[in-house]
Amino acid sequence: MEDFVIAITAVLALYLAWNLGANDVANSMGTSVGSKAVTLKQALIIAGILEFTGAVVFGQEVSAKLATGIVDPALFAQTPQILLVGMVSVLISAGVWLNIATLFGFPVSSSHATVGAIAGFACVALSPSAVDWSSIGIISLTWMITPLISGTIAALFYSQIKHWILDQPDPITQLREWIPWLSAALMGIFGVIVLPTLSRPLQRILRDRFELDIPAHDLPLLIGSGGAIALTLMIWRELDQNTQAKIQNPEPLLARFQVLSACFVAFAHGSNDVGNAVSPLAAIVYITQTKSVPLQNFQVPLWILVLGGIGIVAGLAVMGKKVIATIGEGIIALQPSGGFCAELATAATILVASRLGLPVSTSHALVGGVVGIGLIQSLKSIQFKTLRSIGLTWLVTIPIAAGLSATIFAVAQFLITTYFVQIL
Repeated sequence: MEDFVIAITAVLALYLAWNLGANDVANSMGTSVGSKAVTLKQALIIAGILEFTGAVVFGQEVSAKLATGIVDPALFAQTPQILLVGMVSVLISAGVWLNIATLFGFPVSSSHATVGAIAGFACVALSPSAVDWSSIGIISLTWMITPLISGTIAALFYSQIKHWILDQPDPITQLREWIPWLSAALMGIFGVIVLPTLSRPLQRILRDRFELDIPAHDLPLLIGSGGAIALTLMIWRELDQNTQAKIQNPEPLLARFQVLSACFVAFAHGSNDVGNAVSPLAAIVYITQTKSVPLQNFQVPLWILVLGGIGIVAGLAVMGKKVIATIGEGIIALQPSGGFCAELATAATILVASRLGLPVSTSHALVGGVVGIGLIQSLKSIQFKTLRSIGLTWLVTIPIAAGLSATIFAVAQFLITTYFVQIL
């Protein structure tokens, strides 16, 4: 019976990861595809590799936190089977809602769907007081704050690039002067998100094998500086080739920055949001194997992270095209310069929010960044009909996921009680 429960819930987790990949992961590549910096096929390959790597290698912490953070598992200590049924309800309800949103091409937050689903079943299983509503309130507040901050940063950054590079009589010469600054901005913002995590294994190797004790901040700084210098030299070389060929369009060169920024976003997203798909499964496996509820800091098995990574990549490849089109083309027509600024603003917003301890959504930040670019270009370039549809899906994600989860849980509990099904 235990193996059967784990097998069924693993399929449900794969379904949720599939829909997360089709919807949420598509956000990280939408601007790059829309600006023609990469083709759709290239985007699927890049996102697939980096999302999977981020999910498997660095997805442990977020997955464990989601499984125990919205509702205190200790409340189910005497009835772990109820928590198990609740987590099954979460897998189904969050997966179904993401599937529906993806079919219509609407980018929604997988974090909000999972959090709403957990809150929904907890209200029925225990009571509304069992849910940490302050956390739900903070998450709801980020609906408004995140797009505004990201849009402001994108607008300010793009206005400078437009004024000092794109609108100049000789944009290629201007770009040469700005390349070191753009490289430093890219490696600085994305490096703060990704490099500290990536450098920890290297830091341990240098300490254990070579007895080199490098301070925690010095190695990421060294890697980031080297990356900025290498990126500057590479684009300078390509710029010289364009100058010799008398090519005066700076957009293809700015596309090089955007490809790299999209890679960082995909990696960071995979390491962060895989927990939305696999944390309920991790809790179910723990309950099934130990007959007790998971408490803080329990370990998520590696095979669960791998399963989540596989589902995310498969969903992105098969169903991610619609959401990529909505982000990259449905709001405004993007050039590489605008797409790069939108992704840079997204990363900066996420970084600031993380420092303040606020939960944010990649979807919301990226849409806000794209709108910020549109405001600088012209109001006529923004498709407000698409924005209204996106805003509506944001507004209803948590209540719909909560309602679905509560309904599924209530039906499942009724069937189990009526027919005396023994789960554990």
